[in-house]
Amino acid sequence: MTPDDFARAFAYAFGDQNADALAELLTDEGTVQSLTGIWAEGRAAAREAFKAEAAGIFAHARLVTGKGTVLPLGPDVALLRQRFVVTGAIEETGAELPRFGAMLVAVLQSDSLNWRAVSLTFTVLS
Repeated sequence: MTPDDFARAFAYAFGDQNADALAELLTDEGTVQSLTGIWAEGRAAAREAFKAEAAGIFAHARLVTGKGTVLPLGPDVALLRQRFVVTGAIEETGAELPRFGAMLVAVLQSDSLNWRAVSLTFTVLS
């Protein structure tokens, strides 16, 4: 996987509610701040955070890819910024929420085979 592939892999895993695949996008000690504000340190904690969101508000959610950029910061480090539109999120009453914008920002590091996030922030855009 290249830095350019990362956002696509994230969107597919998010849409499949695949917490394992989302967690595999992180380094072992990577950190995550999720759309619902969950903070997780490490791959195992991130997996649990993604599982919780997939069982709740994002059980049927999908991401529509918008504008994105990858800024190389060095030979093995890059900054990813990717806009998404989130559809299919469910509120507590079971009603579907209106679609909304979100921004994925990740500091990516190469392990010589893949690029994984050292830090990943997925936040709602107003």
